[in-house]
Amino acid sequence: MMEGTAGVSGHQHADESLLDDPDLLAERDPGGMLRFTASGGAQVRESAALAAEANLSVLADEGRPRAVVIAGIGTAGRTGDVLATVAGPRCPVPVIPHRSAGVPGWVGAADVVIAVSASGRSPEALGAAEAAHRRGARLVAVGAPDSQLQSVAERARAPFIPVPRRAPARASLWALTVPVLLAARTLGLVKVNEADLAETAARLDADADRCRPTAESFVNPAKSLALGLAGSIPIVWGSSPLAAVAARRFGDTLSANARYPVVTGALGEAGRGRVGLLDGVFGGLAEGERDIFADPDETPTDATRLRLVLLRDGGLNAGDDTDEPLAVEERRADAVQTLAERRGVRCDVVTAEGGSALERLASLLSVPDFASVYLALAHGLDPMAVPAVSEMKELANQ
Repeated sequence: MMEGTAGVSGHQHADESLLDDPDLLAERDPGGMLRFTASGGAQVRESAALAAEANLSVLADEGRPRAVVIAGIGTAGRTGDVLATVAGPRCPVPVIPHRSAGVPGWVGAADVVIAVSASGRSPEALGAAEAAHRRGARLVAVGAPDSQLQSVAERARAPFIPVPRRAPARASLWALTVPVLLAARTLGLVKVNEADLAETAARLDADADRCRPTAESFVNPAKSLALGLAGSIPIVWGSSPLAAVAARRFGDTLSANARYPVVTGALGEAGRGRVGLLDGVFGGLAEGERDIFADPDETPTDATRLRLVLLRDGGLNAGDDTDEPLAVEERRADAVQTLAERRGVRCDVVTAEGGSALERLASLLSVPDFASVYLALAHGLDPMAVPAVSEMKELANQ
């Protein structure tokens, strides 16, 4: 065994049969990542209740802020992206995700800082909370109860929303996101009502049922997506700003759970350059050498090819204020599907469903979240244990 590979186990090629054996899935998932992934609906309901108990009304006493900074790293940092996209381009103030310690230099008494950390001890969130307090900015903190972050909030006499640590941070997106959204609602920056939260929770519950371990691959959209991605280099593009947030989240979970390298982003930006990947050595060039009489689902084990995942907003935001016309987004998504088809690059499409922006986002996140876990399990990887992360923390803190 090479130095630094202690605790690394699994196999290079995915085992499709494993995914249709619920007992074996449970054995390979000792930490319960599938169970945690299925808890999204429960997270929405619990966090909404906890936020209702916090004294968020004090945020509104000083009126609308100049800007809102959401400080956090990893999954906590993604909550800022969610808020920015749900608030939309017509949000009356800038919403700025911040992923490094401290806060931007311009932050002062006219601004609000929302510090988010699942553990309540990340240096980024703690540093932001301390800096906000020093500069007189309004502060909201979201994280584990009885944590360092709660202590900072108490010293600053700022609202703190205690989110119990029931799952790993990367499986706690909804637990962390809902308090951020409700704090922003108190400030008058976003329209999220109780019906939106209830419908989002119901959507997450329904998708968890569709993606349950006992549902076989041919009826389980997450298992099907995982098997389609197996052995590939995934490219995940979102057709709209909302879908792009979901695309980047899928990149997070594919990397952390399944340990796959992945290219993610907004399709509008990708169309100006990265779409050229479809022509490259893992795209059109590789596909051009495929035997046209071979089974299209059988890929030589020594070949690595692109697999495109397109997250589409589904035309459901036609009445929203958006940066560009819906027809432009739709034409662009149709175009990239055509480009992929012409080059023989396989393409999976996930289309948003639901009435509100939050529910649409949930519909784009849930199946990919499950797919990342199933892909890890198909390779014999424990999605909960990531030895490289532990080693990185040890080496960086020496």
